[in-house]
Amino acid sequence: MDKIFRYFTKFEIGLWTISVVLILFSFFAFDRDNYLILIASIIGATFLIFNAKGNPIGQFLTVVFSMLYGIISYEFSYYGEMITYLGMTMPMAFFALISWLKNPYNNNKSEVKVNNLSKKEIVFTFVLTAFVTIVFYYILKYFNTANLIPSTISVTTSFLAVYLTFRRSPYFALAYAMNDLVLIVLWALASIEDKSYFSVVICFVVFFVNDMYGFVNWKRMEKKQKENI
Repeated sequence: MDKIFRYFTKFEIGLWTISVVLILFSFFAFDRDNYLILIASIIGATFLIFNAKGNPIGQFLTVVFSMLYGIISYEFSYYGEMITYLGMTMPMAFFALISWLKNPYNNNKSEVKVNNLSKKEIVFTFVLTAFVTIVFYYILKYFNTANLIPSTISVTTSFLAVYLTFRRSPYFALAYAMNDLVLIVLWALASIEDKSYFSVVICFVVFFVNDMYGFVNWKRMEKKQKENI
């Protein structure tokens, strides 16, 4: 416990605690049945705080979360989310885990070295993201995915996020924040049919706040690492 309190700041501990409390409250207020959603949400809040620190543990937990979230998405016929998280986010998180482990900052395995993308790679990233979006649009359309357009946009933001995570760019957190906004809309639509899914909406509101903090902290890490060169 002493190591945990030394590693995380008081703000980060407070952010994680509030996130878990909100997740628990929303679950028992709107769901009470699907404990898979509860488990996935708590794991999500936990991997986000580790990701915000640039700690590879966050990517390991992302793999676990992706598997659980894929199952949840399948239950509501959000095949886009299922395919995205099981077929893209989960394997990319695994590769990101390897990348983060291979690129520690000053041999500190609990903090990854922040990377800056070249202009050419930035262009390549957006072209590749556009290509993935088009391909997935037709795949999701073929499977009669619920809420096709928001689901497609979710694929776009998810792919951008996982690629930037793999490349260790601070902007991965912003891409995830954009994805959170899309998912808030998706699950809000789902909660109209089944109010138990409102707990997932609260989950992604929590994720949005955590991802925004993650971006702020990665920019802080980037500045510190450049100063210590």
